Amino acid sequence: APQALADHAGKYLTVVIAREAYAIAASDVREIIRFQKITPVAQMPDAVKGVIDLRGRVVPVVDLRARFGFTADSTERICIVVVRFEAEPGLFVPMGLIVDAVDAVEHFTAEALVPPPAFGSALSPDHLLGLAKTREGVKLLIDPGRLLRNAL
Repeated sequence: APQALADHAGKYLTVVIAREAYAIAASDVREIIRFQKITPVAQMPDAVKGVIDLRGRVVPVVDLRARFGFTADSTERICIVVVRFEAEPGLFVPMGLIVDAVDAVEHFTAEALVPPPAFGSALSPDHLLGLAKTREGVKLLIDPGRLLRNAL
């Protein structure tokens, strides 16, 4: 794996979005909460569903299914993964990501990580940190910072 990618070896939270397996670095994940009422905010991109009140803090929520161009069919396991990302240098903000289900925490070795393909993914590669090859198949590694900067 290229050095930059090898630096990303470690624990990931695997999630399901439109029946596909994605992974978010566990270090970016703050908490997982059950789906709750989202207050819409006018004139936001379609994928930005609005805001939630998380213990007195207003947190914006992005529907990853809509962000990636999938139709949202709700499942019983739907939930919100709260991630922390660097909005600008030194400023870390929480953001909620709607996913169909949370799967597991997995450890990916540097050898399992490969760069993203140049095409063919539901994600444009600039949101994709890389791919992790596992026994169950390929997991797409999401970079929340780049994903969210480009969503907003």
